[in-house]
Amino acid sequence: MFEATTILAYRNEKGAVIGGDGQVTFGNCVLKGNATKIRSLYHNKILSGFAGSTADAFSLFDMFEGILENKKGDLLKSVIDFSKAWRKDKYLRRLEAMMIVLDKEHIFILSGTGDVVEPEDGRIAAIGSGGNYALSAARALDRFGNLLEPKDLVLESLKIAGELCIYTNENIKILEL
Repeated sequence: MFEATTILAYRNEKGAVIGGDGQVTFGNCVLKGNATKIRSLYHNKILSGFAGSTADAFSLFDMFEGILENKKGDLLKSVIDFSKAWRKDKYLRRLEAMMIVLDKEHIFILSGTGDVVEPEDGRIAAIGSGGNYALSAARALDRFGNLLEPKDLVLESLKIAGELCIYTNENIKILEL
């Protein structure tokens, strides 16, 4: 479990959205409150988010983006190749990090141990210290069908996580497809 951030991704027939809080902590100190931990990749067709250290994030985002380019944006093939490369690299596999990547059709959680997890519902994924809070809120809001747009569902879920998790703030950034 990372005491680092909260990233939440959601997709449905209306679109795909990822959001993350802005808090960066070092031990029990808040170093920064407005960090950006999400990105759009491959010509703004793929969304991604990261839980772990900032330096690791840049390395992993660059590596994943290179694989996406080689696979011409095929997310499924890219996550499999990325997972293999991450797991095999002696330096990278030691990182305590996780990523979420999604497009309009798929959503995956990736880890340095080689995990490629597609959520059971295929719609909602969360990582980071506040991930379970955000995931629970998103599932509850999703059950009410079309009451909220995807962007609003992610925003409200992250706000709830920020109320509960001391490592999550309410300085939320969101990207959508």
